[in-house]
Amino acid sequence: MLLPEHLHAAAVGLVLIGLFAAFVREWLKPDVAVMVAVAVLLALGLLSAKEVTSVFGNSAPITIACLFIISGALSKTGCVDRLGDWLGAMAGQSERRLLVALLLVGLLVSPFINNTPVVMVMIPAVIAMAGRYNIAPSRLLIPLSYATILGGLITMVGTSTNILVDGVARAQGLEPFSMFEISAPAIVMALAGCAFMFFFAQRLLPVRETLTQQFTGSGDRLFMTELFVPVDSHLIGKTLKEAKLANGVIQVLNLCRGENEIANPDPATRIEAGDRVVVHSRSSAMMELRSTDLVGLQVQGSSHDLETLRRRDVVMVEAIVGQTSRYVLRPIRDLDLLARYGIHLIAVHRRDASFSQIGEDFQLQVGDVLLVEGTPAQIKRFCDNGDLFAITDGRQVTNRQAKAPIALATIAGVMLLAAFNVMPIEGLALIGAAIVVATGCIRADEAYKAIEWPILIMIFGMLAISIAMNTSGLAAMLATQLVVLGDGLSPWLMLSLVILLTSIATEFVSNNAIAVLFTPVVIGVAQQLGVDPRPFVVGVMFAASCSFATPIGYQTNTLVYSAGNYRFADFARMGIPMNIIMWLLASLLIPLFWPLQP
Repeated sequence: MLLPEHLHAAAVGLVLIGLFAAFVREWLKPDVAVMVAVAVLLALGLLSAKEVTSVFGNSAPITIACLFIISGALSKTGCVDRLGDWLGAMAGQSERRLLVALLLVGLLVSPFINNTPVVMVMIPAVIAMAGRYNIAPSRLLIPLSYATILGGLITMVGTSTNILVDGVARAQGLEPFSMFEISAPAIVMALAGCAFMFFFAQRLLPVRETLTQQFTGSGDRLFMTELFVPVDSHLIGKTLKEAKLANGVIQVLNLCRGENEIANPDPATRIEAGDRVVVHSRSSAMMELRSTDLVGLQVQGSSHDLETLRRRDVVMVEAIVGQTSRYVLRPIRDLDLLARYGIHLIAVHRRDASFSQIGEDFQLQVGDVLLVEGTPAQIKRFCDNGDLFAITDGRQVTNRQAKAPIALATIAGVMLLAAFNVMPIEGLALIGAAIVVATGCIRADEAYKAIEWPILIMIFGMLAISIAMNTSGLAAMLATQLVVLGDGLSPWLMLSLVILLTSIATEFVSNNAIAVLFTPVVIGVAQQLGVDPRPFVVGVMFAASCSFATPIGYQTNTLVYSAGNYRFADFARMGIPMNIIMWLLASLLIPLFWPLQP
């Protein structure tokens, strides 16, 4: 189906409006929404199949994928994990010192490592230290996210947005950005943002309980116990309820009878000799049961009605659903947690609401925090199989710490060689990814998991949409309208307007999507004004990354949103002043380093 040429720009505009609505309303996952938009443009003849496939020749997504692998290797070899040790040693017992340590971690590490794994590894360490010193994690997790965002601004590989904007700008004919070209103004902005958080975080951030704290306020420890029914037990023939094993305080998880195993048996089930019953209770309830002489240790000549076979300590752990988790958009019934892993799902936290009654049709989303209960080994197997990240279970154990120097040398080599222009960053990143996989820093299957495929798919789709914007004339029309909107403004004020509009847009739509769409538009604005487009591109680069006012514009914000049990307004209270500071600083600093006049 082909449209008249004079309707092309309007049709692309309508598709974009629908795409933005899908992002904000969350009708579909972002990558799926982008693919649907590309399919619509193809069907309308606004994109050709050749134009769509041409986006795979853009180096930016390939570079981002390789850097994901290198970041994964740093995590698997324990390099990122050691940040928790350093943080604990530096923090002492002071909330202010812990905050300073967090800010330093963000500024020093995020320029070189993708900030998402940094935040995911640091969340358990922060929550553990907050509990140790009786500090609410909600006072620390937003600064952690913000600091990694600011640190990512400092180098071209610090965030995927920088790489992506550079790739789009190259396609528009601009010279590539060097590794540290943006570092000087970015460092000033990062230090200013951290100074603001140092002085105002304790005043602006709330005190909120995590999901675990809400469910374990009593401090009564949890136990799972396996009981055996001997042949001379007085409980034979009684129901589980009559035996006080299913009374609401004590819960029967499994009943093993011969070769059969019944999960969550009915309280009316009658007990038979030889049954093995796995019960779950708090320590106080188990002690009360033991005081009745119903339960005793399995010893020779024992006369108890129930004999203890083994008892396992149970832990409650919060696990966050990541971007690449295979549990995303799957109903709870498909997970079959008790049968597969022997664990219980107690509650789910999603943004502003907690769900303690989870139905079988309840579907998980990215950023959901699951409160699960089981033995440490069971929970680890559950998290590993489903690509979840336990955020209240300390650090992950790795047996590849001996390979940490290889991973560190790889990322250092990529940075240094790129800085000296030995090879383009995409080639160095590809070599680096191959090195960490070949040397066993990260297994091949782990490397594939380390790549955030939904982000890459969305980037490829947005690059195709960007082509449609250019070929339809929509990008030029938007540039013209922006110039008309700013009629009479100096190039400097127009740059400031571009930064402001990009900053606002990225709060509600994915930062990478905004970066792809706005870059060709601002290049057109600069060309119409007769000034150098480079400072306008840098303005988009900075503004698209500086997403502070909402939890949905940047992935690290989404992660700490759920982990810290924040509300939407918590980000606005802290983030809006941060956005204003970054906007003003970017407007002042960018023209100093990239003069507007060519």
